[in-house]
Amino acid sequence: MSGCCGPSGYDDLFGPGFSRHLARRYRKRGLDRTATRMVAFLVEQGIEGASVLEIGGGVGDVQIELLRRGAARTTNLELVDSYEADAAALAAEAGMADRVTRRRLDLATDPSAVEPHDLVVLHRVVCCYPDYQRLLGVAASHATRALVYSHPRANAVSRLLFGTQNLFFRLRRSGFRAFVHDPAAMTGAAESTGLRAAFRHRGAAWHVVGLTAPAAGAP
Repeated sequence: MSGCCGPSGYDDLFGPGFSRHLARRYRKRGLDRTATRMVAFLVEQGIEGASVLEIGGGVGDVQIELLRRGAARTTNLELVDSYEADAAALAAEAGMADRVTRRRLDLATDPSAVEPHDLVVLHRVVCCYPDYQRLLGVAASHATRALVYSHPRANAVSRLLFGTQNLFFRLRRSGFRAFVHDPAAMTGAAESTGLRAAFRHRGAAWHVVGLTAPAAGAP
């Protein structure tokens, strides 16, 4: 989703103009630092021939980088269709259009609509969803090998910024809302289906959590 919002009001703010901005930035600068760390974590798990499910992947920049590093195919899920033109252009430029599937779907409310994938990615998405426990639990149930997600730092500064932002949107009568969820509760939700936290990075603004499935035969 490449931003922070609730399902209601998402397309009010993250429309085609925002999508073009993301595509231009990726062409010029590549992945942001947080996404780079997420990709590195997945590469360390071994991604040769892997299938990747990204929930809210926006223009698909993370998926392109994973495909370049050996993943076989990716599936992207979005709540709106604002990103489709730019995502298709980026995939075509990378020569990977035939390895990318994009669907408009809320996995948290329709988990059976997508099959499990080896790797699951949620970059700046958990802050977009009010029912983060359901979202992360469903996402984890679709990860056969590893899941990685990013979330905003949970401190007084973040809560003040998000609260101010939400007040602004409320005054505009927008359904958009941003969320600073409890980090421990998020990890617990992601671990609810058997995955275990194996990596954490605490950045100034964004944190990354990586989880892996237990090795075969492990207790």
